[in-house]
Amino acid sequence: MTGNDLDAARTLFEDAYDASGFLPERSERPFGYRFRTVGDATMSFRSTRYDARMVGEVASPDEFVVTWVSDGGGVVDVGRDEVALVPGRPVVFPSDRPFRFDLMDVRQNLVQVDRTVVERVAAEVHGAEPGTVVLDHAVAPGVEAARAWNLHVQEWAPVVLGAAPMSVLALAEVARRTALALLSTFPHHVLTRQVPVPVGASGRVRAAVEYMHAVAHTPITTTDVAEQVGLSVRGLQQAFQRQIGVAPNAMLRGIRLDRVRDELRAASPLDTTVATVALRWGFAHLGRFSAAYARRFGEYPRDTLHG
Repeated sequence: MTGNDLDAARTLFEDAYDASGFLPERSERPFGYRFRTVGDATMSFRSTRYDARMVGEVASPDEFVVTWVSDGGGVVDVGRDEVALVPGRPVVFPSDRPFRFDLMDVRQNLVQVDRTVVERVAAEVHGAEPGTVVLDHAVAPGVEAARAWNLHVQEWAPVVLGAAPMSVLALAEVARRTALALLSTFPHHVLTRQVPVPVGASGRVRAAVEYMHAVAHTPITTTDVAEQVGLSVRGLQQAFQRQIGVAPNAMLRGIRLDRVRDELRAASPLDTTVATVALRWGFAHLGRFSAAYARRFGEYPRDTLHG
């Protein structure tokens, strides 16, 4: 979208960035704006031209956003951990709370990546269960890290923003690589959730349960779990039955159902479907999945999503 109407620009950018208190103010330049976005809820590339001052508040708890300017500048997180936007320096938005910004006459680029994607990639990188990723936006990336980020963008922006449409799978792969680049660029840590271990689980059974939690987002089977803890599949089954009275495959399925529920509770029915989340966690038969979900949680997955 492009134009030179101040009120139209305010409405556009409030909607695009979920901003509030947006107060545009003319500068010495003739006013004009341009906004372009390509992608989906998983990942998008955005470019903005805004010849004026823009002040407001943004909250982005479900995504990570990296921005950099080629012209103009301003401040992110006004009044708190302020970070200056200067040409050539990538900056990540605070993602754990709302923040204020104050920008002037910017040519701005942004990359948005869904939080779930980043946290899954972080789990792979750190070899741990997926947890909450916390990025320190106030720490400037080093020279080499910033250069690596810029090279990543130079490689993939023309592909994403090009005239040829991208497939869902291709965009998902770009999102994964962008998440890797983001984690390599910005200092971060992962708050790993407490792994619930059944009462009575010890030794190899406990290790197996912890391993299931850590890699439930990957296509593992109980055979993989047995190999991980040094047991045969039959030995793993017997140990599970003896210690906790549950079969290993039932434990793994339950963990994945719990993850589905977490995602459905955090998602919006406007941009998420039960089928999409279920398939992502390995439940291909939606009828059987829905019945198993209802037995475990006392409600159908669609009720969780719309609730």
